[in-house]
Amino acid sequence: MRIVIAIGGSILLKEYDNKKFEEYAKIINEINKEHEIFIVVGGGRPAREYISVVRDMGLSESICDDIGIQVTRINAKLLQLALRDVAYPAIPENFQEALEYSATGKIVIMGGTEPAHSTDAVSSILAEYVDADLVINATSVDGLYDKDPNKFDDAQMFSQVTPDKLLEIVSTNDNKAGTYEFIDKTAIGIIKRSNIKTVIVNGNNPENVRTAISKPIGTLIVNQ
Repeated sequence: MRIVIAIGGSILLKEYDNKKFEEYAKIINEINKEHEIFIVVGGGRPAREYISVVRDMGLSESICDDIGIQVTRINAKLLQLALRDVAYPAIPENFQEALEYSATGKIVIMGGTEPAHSTDAVSSILAEYVDADLVINATSVDGLYDKDPNKFDDAQMFSQVTPDKLLEIVSTNDNKAGTYEFIDKTAIGIIKRSNIKTVIVNGNNPENVRTAISKPIGTLIVNQ
């Protein structure tokens, strides 16, 4: 299969060390033996902290977004370095470059692309652009819940959900730079229009990404 893996920056840089980069590199190397892989990396805490500095300067949300994009590309570069020779050595800045780089047979890793698009949106657009079979979204929770499981003990997780139901759940989310909650509306729209099979898993355990390829785990997003 052709698979797009989206990895949250907060997953890779939770402890600001190389551990998660190396763990993911090992799993991705194994997946790459049987599948064609594209990876999109988020900004996480470093992006939010830099964005906060820029916002305090009174600059626009587009500029805040641009700063966040630069951080995602640094995170992508770190994962590319962990993967060494199996990854393409440059970080694409748009979808055409990602497709061109993939022609080499190397794993393509990218960050953000343009303002107002979270890396969740980027992963969905990339999947549509390269005609991927599957998107795996590695987040900090086990799947999609009806409310924040970190705040509410009675939060219920969905094993499967439609894009319309997902849009209903996230409809109140903020759209400022660095504040995207879980998955944004642009990503959901792309998933719906192209019927992209998407699985949301807990990325704190990289093994969950491999499991999502062939076994039920987390939350599956599919059209009815």
